[in-house]
Amino acid sequence: MSWSERFGSKLSGQRNAVPNDSLAGRGNGGARGGISSAVNGVRPARSRMLDYDYSLLWVMIALLGLGIVMVYSASIAMPDSPKYASYRDYHFLVRHLISITTALVGATIAFKIPIKTWEKYAPKLFLVSLAMLVIVLIPHIGKGVNGARRWIPLGITNMQPSEIMKLAVTIYAANYTVRKQEFMHSFGKGFLPMAVAVGAVGALLLLEPDMGAFMVIAAIAMGVLFLGGVNGKLFGGLVATAVGTFALLVWASPWRRERIFAYLDPWDDRYAQGKAYQLTHSLIAFGRGEWFGVGLGGSVEKLNYLPEAHTDFILAVIGEELGFVGVICVILLFYWIVRRAFEIGRQALALDRTFAGLMAKGVGIWFGAQTFINMGVNLGLLPTKGLTLPLVSYGGSGILLNCVALAVLLRVDYENRVLMRGGKV
Repeated sequence: MSWSERFGSKLSGQRNAVPNDSLAGRGNGGARGGISSAVNGVRPARSRMLDYDYSLLWVMIALLGLGIVMVYSASIAMPDSPKYASYRDYHFLVRHLISITTALVGATIAFKIPIKTWEKYAPKLFLVSLAMLVIVLIPHIGKGVNGARRWIPLGITNMQPSEIMKLAVTIYAANYTVRKQEFMHSFGKGFLPMAVAVGAVGALLLLEPDMGAFMVIAAIAMGVLFLGGVNGKLFGGLVATAVGTFALLVWASPWRRERIFAYLDPWDDRYAQGKAYQLTHSLIAFGRGEWFGVGLGGSVEKLNYLPEAHTDFILAVIGEELGFVGVICVILLFYWIVRRAFEIGRQALALDRTFAGLMAKGVGIWFGAQTFINMGVNLGLLPTKGLTLPLVSYGGSGILLNCVALAVLLRVDYENRVLMRGGKV
C-alpha cells in the first residue's frame, strides 16, 4: 500500500474538529472542499457541528440520576412514620421514576416544537396558566396539603399550576418584550401592563399560598424585562415595589412574621421545636456530613426527623450523605446550566433572534433563582419556603416542567446551530 493510500485510510475514520465560528456563514462554500478529494486520492471526512449542546443534556441527565438515588435514599424510611405506614419503602421511588419517564417524553415533544410556535402561542399559554391558578382555588377541585391549596388532582397524579406558570411567564415575558420593544421606556405602555400581569399572578399565588413560586416568577419577569431594555428608573421602581410588597406581606401576616424571626435565630427555644424545626434539622444534617459525608444511605435526619426530606430539603440529605464535596458538585452542575442558558441566549441575540435569546436567558434566570432560593433555605441563608430543587427533588409537575424548559433551551441552541450552518428554521 502506498503512503497516500495509508494516509487516506486514517483520515477517512476521523472527524475534523472545526470551531463553530468557522461554520457560521459558510453557506454552500463547503462544496468546494470536494476538490481536495481529487488530490492524492484522499477523501477527507466532512466536518460538522453538533446538532445541540450535548454537555447540557448530560448535565440534565446527571441531575435526574442524582435525584433518583437521593429521592430513594431520603424516602426509604418514611413508611416507619404513621402517616405513611401503608406505603412500601419504594413507593416514592416508583412514582418518581414514572414522573421522570413522563418528563422525558414531554421534553422530547417540546424539543420538536419550533421556537416560532412558542412565540405565537405565548399570550394564550399565559392566559391558560392564569386560568389554572384560578381553578386550583375552587373548593372540591384544588387539593390542599399542609394548609396550602396548590394542586389539581388528575387521578394517578397531581398537577401544580404554579409550575406551568413558571414556563408560561418565561415565554410570555420574552414575547411581551419583543412586541413592546419601542415602548420599553414608557411607564404606561411598556412597564405597567406587565406589572399588572405579574401582580395578578402574585395575588393568585398568595391565596394558595405559595410565596416561593411567586418569588421565582417575579424574578423571571423582572429579569427578562431588564435584559429586554426596560428603562433603568422603571426597573428600579419595580424592584423597590417588589421588596416593599414582600415586607408588607411579612408584616401583615403573623405566621410569616414569626417565620422570619425563627429564621434569624433558629436555635432559640421558642423556635427550635416550632417554626425553625425544619431549619435546625437541616443544619444538623449539613454539620454531620462534614467534608465527604457519612455515606450514601447513612443519613440519620431522613429517619423522620427532617420533614420533607425528599422534596424541599433533599439538599440537606445530600449534604449529610455526600458531604461538602457532594453539595459543591450539585452547585457546579446548576452553575453549568445557568451559564449555558445565558451563552445560548447571547448567541441567539447575536443572530437577531430576540425572542429566542430572551427566552433562553429567562430559563437561566428560572433555574438560577429557584436553585438559589432552595439552597438558601436549606443552608439557613433564607427564610423557609416550600420550593423544590429543580430536577432533583421529588415531584411530578416540577420534574416535567423543568425538563420541558431545558428542552426548549436545547431547541434554541439547535436552531442557532442550523442558522450558523447557513440553514433555515
